[in-house]
Amino acid sequence: MATVMATSSSRPVAATVPHKKYDVFINFRGHDTRVGFTSHLESALCRNYFLTYTDYRIKSGKKIWDELVKAMNESTLFLVVFSENYADSSWCLDELVEIMKCRRKSRQVVVLPVFYRIEPSYVRKQTGSYGAALARHSQGHRDSHIQLWKDALREAGNLSGFHVTEKRSESAWIEDINKAVLKTLRYKYKNELTFNFKTDENYSKIQSSINFDSSKVQIIGIWGAKGIGKTAIVAAMFQNFSCKYQGTCFLEKVAEESKRNGINFTYKKLVSTLLGEDVNIDTPIVMSSMVIRRLKGMKAFIVLDDVRSPETLKTLIRERGGWLGAGSIVIVTTRDEDVLKSGGISNTHKVRNSLRISYLNKFTISLPKQGFLELSRKAIHYVNCNPIALKVLRSFHRLYTSEIDWKCALAKLKEISNAKIMRWTYKFQIWGTGQVWALFQAYRSMKVMFGHSVRLIEK
Repeated sequence: MATVMATSSSRPVAATVPHKKYDVFINFRGHDTRVGFTSHLESALCRNYFLTYTDYRIKSGKKIWDELVKAMNESTLFLVVFSENYADSSWCLDELVEIMKCRRKSRQVVVLPVFYRIEPSYVRKQTGSYGAALARHSQGHRDSHIQLWKDALREAGNLSGFHVTEKRSESAWIEDINKAVLKTLRYKYKNELTFNFKTDENYSKIQSSINFDSSKVQIIGIWGAKGIGKTAIVAAMFQNFSCKYQGTCFLEKVAEESKRNGINFTYKKLVSTLLGEDVNIDTPIVMSSMVIRRLKGMKAFIVLDDVRSPETLKTLIRERGGWLGAGSIVIVTTRDEDVLKSGGISNTHKVRNSLRISYLNKFTISLPKQGFLELSRKAIHYVNCNPIALKVLRSFHRLYTSEIDWKCALAKLKEISNAKIMRWTYKFQIWGTGQVWALFQAYRSMKVMFGHSVRLIEK
């Protein structure tokens, strides 16, 4: 485990964070760690699909400092690698001052110090090589500038972080840091949908049926009509709990991918994702004893989304998950309950009117003025809480600016059968790629439904 140095006062974290361009900004002394530790750390972060920023991203011809400040303001988490000669660089110290400014400006910003083979007290108290470096800087910098550096070093040095020593391999330390970043950002990136789901009846029932303290492998099945919210529920659950597991994998559109690339490809993707490396598997039936041993020693959280055939399910969860480690959880979503029954899954849940609360909240928040709450409830009721239809309805407040307009539109919406609405939402699937074109087609469909012109206004 990582060694946590010092303490920091608890800082409340809001449920949602503004979207920022970079996940992680790495501040480091290039002469000390660029070729070794920092480059390996960045590679590990990139393997987890984090978008990192280091100074090599600066484009030639740009004002370097302006680019750096812009990147810092567009970053969520900062890793500050304090090394032996870090304080020799006035550039590193100036970056640190800006980083701590970002932290003070926003409670959403996280700073994790990494004390790389130095005593943390050197940073906190500006002693050792740090004290000597600041003394040298005092010859060419104003006292006020030196004080800014000292304050930033003291503030950063008092934060909880990692004391990297030679007692363990650098790869082990990097793994710990990577896990800490993963856990922190997973928590901070929980969106409105994730938090609103905690009030959703379906989510609550499914969660209560899972024993997260059990040593047994649990397989949970979720079924219901297309567009009812199965994927959104398991995504929220994955977001909430997967960080506590050694291996995690969320396989989307299993049926579609298996049909396109073959079940062997899907199974290989599952195993490779769990182990964090590319694993060569010719067939799911034959797997090396070494791979099986590694998987059995791993507590995993797996989601298999949109499974449509019993054969696919049996292949992916072979031996009812007997190849997974104690305490592992597998969640399967499907439209057909028989798929779950054929796979021998007994813990099953039918999703009914999912997202009613969360989508009602998101929908009504976007309305132009007060007095539209009841109308929005009716709109949601008419489309039976179908999340795809609600995504389009949410934009209607820009088209219908008066209560009378809304009442007329909803009167026509009431006349349309729910089956027709469902067919429309299926035909013009909004999630994923081609979103703008799908929205355009959806609005054209609404034009036909309501019998008048509708302008494309979503960006």
